[in-house]
Amino acid sequence: MIATVTTKGQVTIPVSIRNKYGIHPNDRVDFITEGDRIILVPVKTLRDFRGVVAGSGNPDEERQAAKEALARRSSDEKS
Repeated sequence: MIATVTTKGQVTIPVSIRNKYGIHPNDRVDFITEGDRIILVPVKTLRDFRGVVAGSGNPDEERQAAKEALARRSSDEKS
């Protein structure tokens, strides 16, 4: 696909590419150079991974469980 660079150096990412790679307004992308090529890579944030791991559905319970696990790990390291 061919796009035009504006005088401000901006390029519109075609909608088919945005849809395929889940790029939305305000998402961040990284430009990687390899030889004479420029590769545009969507940058993943923690928000992108939300819901990947099933939880109990109760954030307070999950937070408490995480605190307890950290405390156990900390006490194990001291032993």
